[in-house]
Amino acid sequence: MSNLKVHTLETAPEASKPLLENSVKEFGMLPNLHGVLAESPGLLEAYKMLHKLFQNSSFNTEELTVVWQTINVEHACHYCVPAHTAIAQMMKVDAKITEALRNSEALPNEKLQALHDTTLSIVRNRGVVSEAELETFYAAGYNQRHILEIILGLSQKLISNYTNHIANTPVDAPFEKFTWSK
Repeated sequence: MSNLKVHTLETAPEASKPLLENSVKEFGMLPNLHGVLAESPGLLEAYKMLHKLFQNSSFNTEELTVVWQTINVEHACHYCVPAHTAIAQMMKVDAKITEALRNSEALPNEKLQALHDTTLSIVRNRGVVSEAELETFYAAGYNQRHILEIILGLSQKLISNYTNHIANTPVDAPFEKFTWSK
């Protein structure tokens, strides 16, 4: 049962209304996550800004998906895994990548696997990553900027994953066909 309100444009705090209006323009709907975050205008604004910054990072669409879904699956986020499955599909990410991530299976190439493994290590070890792990990550073709951008993606996902756990955010209708559980 949800214990946090999912706001609409009408019920949201005044400071959140322009942010929610922008969400409707961007997505053609008001995502339930944004409705929950609207209770705290600062958190909603931070989430939206982190999302934009991460999308504009040096990662391509496959790599964005690997970082997002690695974190979502590790955190067992019932809302974000289906949402990012739909987003990956819209971004034309190979379904083999998406399914491997959803099912905690090996990825189709070594570079994406190194990104997944490093992201997972950062999440599980709270940022304490060994030199050997970093060397493997760099040998796969990544660099210092990428390691820092994983942290940017993690910052965004912490907001959404933790909020969804507390709120038990209802999965939006367009994402229901991608329902997932760990």
